Amino acid sequence: MRDHSTETRVSDAMIPVTAIVGPEHTLRQASVKMVQNNTGAAVVLDVSMPGPAVISERDILKAIAAGLDVDHEHVNDHMNVNLVISDLSWPLSKAALQMVRHGVRHVLVFDAEALVGVLSMRDVVRVGGLIPATEATV
Repeated sequence: MRDHSTETRVSDAMIPVTAIVGPEHTLRQASVKMVQNNTGAAVVLDVSMPGPAVISERDILKAIAAGLDVDHEHVNDHMNVNLVISDLSWPLSKAALQMVRHGVRHVLVFDAEALVGVLSMRDVVRVGGLIPATEATV
């Protein structure tokens, strides 16, 4: 088992939530928001939803590959509500391991019950929180 006491934390690598869309936005609108914020995912927030969701560039690509019209398809029909989340204080390697185990590239970061940021695989690589292959085995 690794000693996580001196390891880089999620709080050192995450970015604040900048790309926010609603479930009623079109996939094109979500794409524009992601490009404007240089991110591969947008957080979906709406008072009618029980919690946040995520729409990723992968979700949008799947819709395009299926021949769907990004100007008529809504985020609500393509967003992911089964989220992988992280605590602000987690070691970065723990969050990276969760990404690998769940096959996701973005994790929502919480401080207690408050959404405080997004951690992407790019952030993990940028900061160097890579995990040994032996720990990534599912």
